[in-house]
Amino acid sequence: MYEEWRSELPYVVAWRSVTEARDGPTRILPDGCLDLIWREGTVFVAGPDTTAQVGEPVVGRRHVALRFGAGTGAMVLGLPACEVVDRQVPLEALWPEAEVRAIAEAGDPLAALTAAARRRWQGADRVMVAVAGAARAGLPVGVVAERCGLSARQLQRRSNNAFGYGPKTLHRVFRLQRAVALARGGSPFAVVAADAGYADQAHLAREVRAMAGVPLGELLR
Repeated sequence: MYEEWRSELPYVVAWRSVTEARDGPTRILPDGCLDLIWREGTVFVAGPDTTAQVGEPVVGRRHVALRFGAGTGAMVLGLPACEVVDRQVPLEALWPEAEVRAIAEAGDPLAALTAAARRRWQGADRVMVAVAGAARAGLPVGVVAERCGLSARQLQRRSNNAFGYGPKTLHRVFRLQRAVALARGGSPFAVVAADAGYADQAHLAREVRAMAGVPLGELLR
């Protein structure tokens, strides 16, 4: 069972899951986000991914979490997102142990996560929100930099801090998300490639395998 809903914090989604007996291995695709996760009394950060993460199911395991979009998670954590790319880091390595223990032992861990995030909330960086929107729309890096009034180097540095990687990788992540959504909606793969912004179907196939670890057809199954 998995469900998600909009958090009270801007650009943040709350979610929870319980692994059921019928569930198979999970393949979590990169999404340009950073998650703060409670799992059975432990709390950790799931950093932004560049490739899919695959997990084996443990029946009955519970998760509750906050997923930070638009580059907002790094400010809450208090460190550049590039330091946790493709990593899962125990929260006590980043925050005071007593505070993390209170979250871990809370009767309502999601409320505790939200309260902790709210205390550290610094607002969303409007430039990084614009960068995320431009990357999601598939705009070239040069256009993104120009619209945000940044040099290419400045854009790279700020994107690394906010998202964990630069705008080119962010663009690839969002393009993959678009492609998978179109394919799951029933579009033929050639149409998916064109509509999602790939050069051709072969380009789509290479990118999906590189980032998801399996061909698109297998991913959909």
